[in-house]
Formats: sequence, structure tokens, C-alpha cells
Amino acid sequence: MTALRNIGIITSGGDAGGLNGVIRGAAGMCRHRGIGAYIIPNGYAGLYNLVDMDYLVRLDAERVDRIDSTRAGSEAGHSRVKISRIKDPGKYDRIVRGLARHEIDGLVISGGDDTGSVVVDLVDNGIRCVHAPKTMDLDLQTYSVGGDSAVNRIAQMVQDAKTTGATHNRIMITEVFGRYAGHTALRGGLAADADCILLPEVPADMDVVYAHAKERWYGRIRGSDVRAGTYTIVVAEGLRDASGAVMTDTAAGVDAFGHGKLAGAGRYVRQSLERRIAADPDTETYMRETGQYVAGIYETPEVRELTPSHLVRSGPSTAYDVNFGKQVGAGAVALLLAGITGVTAAGGDAGEVRYLPTAAAIEQCHVAPETVAFHEALGVCFGREPAAVELRPRQVTTLEQRYL
Repeated sequence: MTALRNIGIITSGGDAGGLNGVIRGAAGMCRHRGIGAYIIPNGYAGLYNLVDMDYLVRLDAERVDRIDSTRAGSEAGHSRVKISRIKDPGKYDRIVRGLARHEIDGLVISGGDDTGSVVVDLVDNGIRCVHAPKTMDLDLQTYSVGGDSAVNRIAQMVQDAKTTGATHNRIMITEVFGRYAGHTALRGGLAADADCILLPEVPADMDVVYAHAKERWYGRIRGSDVRAGTYTIVVAEGLRDASGAVMTDTAAGVDAFGHGKLAGAGRYVRQSLERRIAADPDTETYMRETGQYVAGIYETPEVRELTPSHLVRSGPSTAYDVNFGKQVGAGAVALLLAGITGVTAAGGDAGEVRYLPTAAAIEQCHVAPETVAFHEALGVCFGREPAAVELRPRQVTTLEQRYL
């Protein structure tokens, strides 16, 4: 195996917090080991078009100093391009020629499951790569850069929405990312003391949600000395209804990775609750008892939906994500230097770099049923009748680095 002269750094898929930490970690380790580090811009689109680029940005000490680890997003840029979907039979040869032109002998690639699947393809085609896990959905087998930042953003937004909710006595629904796994919706909602959290893992029975909301929401307002209160719901975009159908927007087509575009989970929940509120004979009694009823103008309480969308990905990165990003960025370089490719850096400290095969790392991780049942026991509604939970004591001798 030839020695590494230079390493290319790619960030791919959706943007997230902590990615600039990955870049700085990888660049710092390259500098420490005496090899060059270059940004390959615009994700896999940039990798495919590398052969046509006249120059790449070298991450020397001065350029790295200009990268702010605490800022979300990526200095390297992204694109939602999957190499296998490019209709060019010579695409891998084109990539090899591009790498050779710039004397790049290995790649550090940060991204989620789709990005990781491309890492597997690239390695199968003779290109040395190591995957640094990144996805705010937290649905990989290892912790991934961006998760903690997203959880904190969601928690703050849901908490902030309570102010307008309580002022107007509304149900406030916040729809957040989470196509197949509800980890960030769950953890963000729990941190904000949300009343109800609806996840892709649990088909939502809206009759159960309404019954829970009615008891909590009306009870708060009736018990308030100023007749004020709110009820908060966090819903993941990949919500399934009671039949198991996912809320996809069929008219919007698919994204560059071939996934159906999700839309309408928050709207679905809002409309479902509005129908039940309007049909409930107790609604008028509640409105009159709490001094809100005005015939023909204000006869039913309100439900509002919020969709912060890409704001969840934006803003500051948390310290956890920056630290983990630097670990896996530097660790990925160390693995390449050790001749280990086709793997995902899973973290590490005290002189250790942990890794696992990328094909295994990108297997989807869902919210565990036991986790849902645990929080149901604490009073959170998940759109179903609560399941029994039993906590089993277990002594451990060591703790692996984990998140959540």
C-alpha cells in the first residue's frame, strides 16, 4: 500500500452541528503526522467533479484557524448526491483520476447512512476511505455528529413555543426531522417537558392523543388562577398514522438519495385534533367555564403547528458535538494511516480509536420500545395506550462512551 501524501475531507448529506469540528480534527491530525489535508467541496458532487477542478483549499494552520468549530454547517459544503445514482458508467474511474490529479491518497468522509453506503461503494472500487459518523437523526449504530446540537435546538424551540401557547391557551405542535427514527424528537421533547411525543416507531392513535391532551390541557387551564395553559406536542416528520402509513408528500417527488419527501406530519396532527375538538360536546362547556366562549367568534380552542425545519440544523454546535467531531475526524485520519479503510470511526480517547465496519455502522437504529414504555410511565403520551415497563437492575464494571 502506497504511503499517504494528502487526505481529502468531504462532508455529505444534510448539514448538522459539529461538522466543523470533524474538519478541524482531521486537519489537525494530518498536520501532526506531516501529511496534507484538503477540502473537497460540495460533498459527493465535488468528488465526482474533482478531475475538473484546478485547485483545492489546503488546510494549513492559517486556514484551519478560520474555521469556527462552534458554528453548525460545514466549511466544506454539502450536496445530496449519491455516487451510485450518477448515470455515468465510468464514474469511479473519473473519481480515481480526480484524486490522482490532486495527489490525494485517502478520504475522510463525514455523513449519515446514505453517505456511509457510498463509502462502502468507494472502498469496493479501490478508493481508501474512512467514515466519520454524522446525522442529527442519531439513527446509526454509533453516536453521530449533529445529534446533540439538534436535541438542544429542538428542546429550546419547544420550550419557547410554550409562551405563545400559554398566552392563547393553545395546543402547540412542533414538527421536527426524523424520517425513520425518532431519537431527536424524543430527546428534544423530553428535555422541554413536552406532553406528547409522536415518533416513526409508534403508529399514532389520535383518539389516544386527544384524550391525553384534553385531560392535561383543560385541567391546567381550569386550575390556573388566570385561566391560562398550553399543551405541547413534538412530532417527527416520519410519523405513521394508526394504519402504519407515513406522512409523505407524493406530489413533491423524491430527493437526490431517492427518498420520498416527507411533509405534513404536524398538519395531520393539528387537523386530527381540530376535528375531535369540534365534535366533542364538552368543548363548549369548557370554553364557557374558562371565560373564553364568544358565540360565532371564539367557540373552540385553537391548535397551532410549527415547522422549524432547517433551523434545527442551524446556529451553534454544542460542545459535545464539537468534541466528538474532533475525535472522529482525527481518528479517521489515524485509521487511514494505519491502513484501515471501509470503517466508521466511533470515537475514542486515552490513545484509543474505536471503529467498526461501515456496512455495520449504518444499519438503522430505532428508539427502543423499552425507552418509550419508560417515559410513558412518567406521563408522556406517545399516541398509544401506555405499555407496562419493568426496570431490571444490572451492575456494570465499565462504561463505554455512549450518548443517550
